[in-house]
Amino acid sequence: MNVWLAVVATAVGCYAVKLIGLMEPEGDLERPSARRLAALLPVALLAALTAQQTFAVGHDLVVDARTAGLAAAALALLWRAPFLIVVGAAVLVTEGVRAITG
Repeated sequence: MNVWLAVVATAVGCYAVKLIGLMEPEGDLERPSARRLAALLPVALLAALTAQQTFAVGHDLVVDARTAGLAAAALALLWRAPFLIVVGAAVLVTEGVRAITG
């Protein structure tokens, strides 16, 4: 029953957030600060998700093969590689380090 309560609560919360966004006056959304926030928020959320998935296992902070994969992806991004190459570099380096370390 707790799972369904969580599903319903999440659905209501998502609907409420969407409704609040629709009720916002249009003039507030046209301000430069709101536009900057809207442009930067997805990047910040993706960075936070990436960091959490890379450096956390449960409640512990870890540095393992995923860290090397993230570093390879960052290096490929600095070299302005296409997205598929960035992902491929991260996968290959992560699995290479896992193979070496056992």
